[in-house]
Amino acid sequence: MGLPETQGSTALLTDHYELTMLGSALADGTGDRPCVFEVFARRLPDGRRYGVVAGTGRVLDAIADFRFTDAEITQLAQTAVVDDATLAWLADYEFSGDIEGYPEGELYFPGSPVLTVRGSFNEAVVLETLILSILNHDSAIASAAARMSSAASNRPIIEMGSRRTQEYSAVAAARAAYLAGFAATSNLEAGRRYGIPTRGTVAHAFMLLHDSEEDAFRAQVEKMGTDTTLLVDTYDITQGIETAVRVAGPELGAIRIDSGDVGVLARKAREQLDSLGARDTRIVVSGDLDEHAIAALRAEPVDAYGVGTSVVTGSGAPTAGMVYKLVEVDGRPVAKRSENKASRGGQKTAFRRHKPTGTALEEVVHSSQVEVELGQYDRALQIPLMRSGQPAEDLPSLDDARERLRHCLVSLPWEGLKLSKGEPAIPTVFLEEEK
Repeated sequence: MGLPETQGSTALLTDHYELTMLGSALADGTGDRPCVFEVFARRLPDGRRYGVVAGTGRVLDAIADFRFTDAEITQLAQTAVVDDATLAWLADYEFSGDIEGYPEGELYFPGSPVLTVRGSFNEAVVLETLILSILNHDSAIASAAARMSSAASNRPIIEMGSRRTQEYSAVAAARAAYLAGFAATSNLEAGRRYGIPTRGTVAHAFMLLHDSEEDAFRAQVEKMGTDTTLLVDTYDITQGIETAVRVAGPELGAIRIDSGDVGVLARKAREQLDSLGARDTRIVVSGDLDEHAIAALRAEPVDAYGVGTSVVTGSGAPTAGMVYKLVEVDGRPVAKRSENKASRGGQKTAFRRHKPTGTALEEVVHSSQVEVELGQYDRALQIPLMRSGQPAEDLPSLDDARERLRHCLVSLPWEGLKLSKGEPAIPTVFLEEEK
């Protein structure tokens, strides 16, 4: 997503302690040692059976902009965050290492090596906060949005949560939701940056502005044509639908219901629209919807959904819980051993095993130093993302990520798509545990 146009550098989107570590490592000479950091989640959020990787493209853009210009150096100097030697090193900073990881739209499970960063300790450690802030946010949004898209059963969903989150988070959330299958967003900046289709008509304020509901409908239809969506629940829905069809005619594009028991109201609205000859007029519902509410509406005559708060907040899981851990120094595996937060040392990669039918069986994680012969139905998961500080060639697009996720979800066992609490859709197997 990046920053506002007036701020090009991402270098201060980090924690103070990143630079404290850097300064100490520079001083004692250990910072030049080659290291490997890995991003992974120890567990999925409560109630989730799979996670969706999102934000990788934004991470690569953010790393490209991770530069300490005069403005950043001045800020650090004035606040005495680091000493002069560290400031001099930062002034020339440019990540020159390698990154591999799961492409956007891929599923992840507990222990999946979602991202692997290789470089000196100095140049890799300062990226921790930036990488995690993007991946944790975007993957949480995409994971929630994917559940909603599955629950919608191919009915389109419009992301409309910009008013329920921070302004730049809203742009990132729109991107992640689109990746996960949403059809459009209401956020114009997301449309500009990422080419996502944008949609929007009017709010209740527009209805209340006019002296009557009919006046409001006429103004909207005259400006936007009969294929527009009229908001019919400002006053009385039954009267609103009758007025809407009278104003726009039976070729009215859609009506929107934003309050009440939308399932019951949608049924009544469908009957009324049909009786008025507006059989092709679509019904759009919105108002505090999440994946569970959408699933409950499957049998109702709803044609599209508008989702706001729940998607931009991860539907109860606003972070993916990913961590950025040092796993290798000078080619030697290292690992944190503290209780409840242990990690596995050494650089790792992964593949996913499938049945001949294409159904996923398990996530297999193993040392990158061990040659593993993939079976006929196995699929390697990591791809090159950055080489010597430059983006790898032929990186997947946002549309590629949408298609990848669609295929990944189809491959899950049907139990893995349930919205109820349960174990991850497939288990994660660590090959060293099989020895």
